[in-house]
Amino acid sequence: MLLHHLDQGQGRPLVILHGLFGTLDNWQTLARRWATEAGLRVISVDLRNHGRSFHNPEHTYAVMAQDVLALFDHLQLGPDTTLMGHSMGGKVAMRLALDHPERLARLIVVDIAPRFSDMEHQDDILEGLHAVDLAAITNRQEADTALAQYVGNLGTRQFLLKNLYRKEDNSFAWRINLEVLAAQLPAVGEATIGEPFLKPALFIRGGKSNYITTDDKLHGIPALFPNSEVATVVDAGHWVHAEKPEEVFGLVKTFALS
Repeated sequence: MLLHHLDQGQGRPLVILHGLFGTLDNWQTLARRWATEAGLRVISVDLRNHGRSFHNPEHTYAVMAQDVLALFDHLQLGPDTTLMGHSMGGKVAMRLALDHPERLARLIVVDIAPRFSDMEHQDDILEGLHAVDLAAITNRQEADTALAQYVGNLGTRQFLLKNLYRKEDNSFAWRINLEVLAAQLPAVGEATIGEPFLKPALFIRGGKSNYITTDDKLHGIPALFPNSEVATVVDAGHWVHAEKPEEVFGLVKTFALS
């Protein structure tokens, strides 16, 4: 089964992978700019169990990397491709880079390190999503009210509620495969290991985020990605691209065209 994707622009390919509970829509404002202003061919992807891509009970980095590789084959992407991923998508991107370095020219990872990631902080989000009674709600505000009891941050709730949609019978449903993601959450925190990726890699971290630490920058990242640099976006948290789009636009444009 092929991943749902959006292909726009012409030039060197840039493939974008979203994070946990996200969709390709999260990156569309920047994707359009990279396609129109930077002259890149931008392929935005919905990973399995997310967005409009297929649902499957298996949710590991090995199978997600194979999904992306199958999309590379389908689109006949050459070795001049830049692969970029945010958070969970960043670990998918790292997995593919380590397993198939010949398929990429360069790698961009947004606010995630290759080490194990503790996923306990996602428990409140999962409880909140489960608390939304899809059979009872009649509008998005009711869903937000139910979710707000578990997720206080409005921006996070708005991000999560992008997954809510109306079916043909006018009832609500989640685009994410909520049950599988809840069951497989420990696998989402899995560390990335393998033989080093020797090609250029850019790690973009939020200055207010703890997903990439000083130790990651000095030891963990260079051990697997020796030809890498870490760029810090000041005053940004984990959703760097949403909080500081201009900075991320420039960093990615410069690196992808280098």
